[in-house]
Amino acid sequence: MKQILSDINTLLQPLQFDPLTADFTFTLAATDYALKAVVVPFIAALKVRAPGIRVRVIPVEPDRLTAQFEQGKIDLALLTPNTTPGDLHSRTLYEEHYVCMLRANHPDAYQSLTVERFCTLEHILVSYEGESFWGVTDEALAKIGRKRRIGLSVSSFLVLPEVLAISEMIAVVPSRLASTHANLCVQTPPVAINGFTKSMAWHERTHRDAAHQWLRELLYETSQ
Repeated sequence: MKQILSDINTLLQPLQFDPLTADFTFTLAATDYALKAVVVPFIAALKVRAPGIRVRVIPVEPDRLTAQFEQGKIDLALLTPNTTPGDLHSRTLYEEHYVCMLRANHPDAYQSLTVERFCTLEHILVSYEGESFWGVTDEALAKIGRKRRIGLSVSSFLVLPEVLAISEMIAVVPSRLASTHANLCVQTPPVAINGFTKSMAWHERTHRDAAHQWLRELLYETSQ
């Protein structure tokens, strides 16, 4: 039945899509990381090429994702392959890696951090649960028998620049976030930390829709 409805919906779509005259709302689900790393450059291009398309961004809710797609409440989600439900279409956008971020006038700025110094410094951890003191950096350190000091765990990347600016704390962050802050120093971590794949996912109901195909291609293009 879902396939029949999808095929009917496809037949009802106009054969041609003109981005300059398009007028509708496109709903994205994204974390605050994806909002800055992916959505911002996407919007910059979209407003030039398709000024009439409105974009609504909502938080990713893993437990509700499948239902939201089926009900048409979201059109596309910015996820990782391991968090993407198996019944969705998906496409890889890019591979992300981690860097250290600290204020530009930090005593350790622009110097190669040793593992010893890295573990001595106090860290900020971003955890979407907001209460965890363990992440991918801790997993990497545990493999070499080391442990860092985490002084603050937050649920959003947005507060990091402000906290780093008023302290001697450091943070391990995705590189696409670090590059947006000119008053902060970016360095290579002294330990190998597994990165992640950022991808986009969408439902069968919009898979053949010309407008959505165009939007997905633009999002891919602007994330490269």
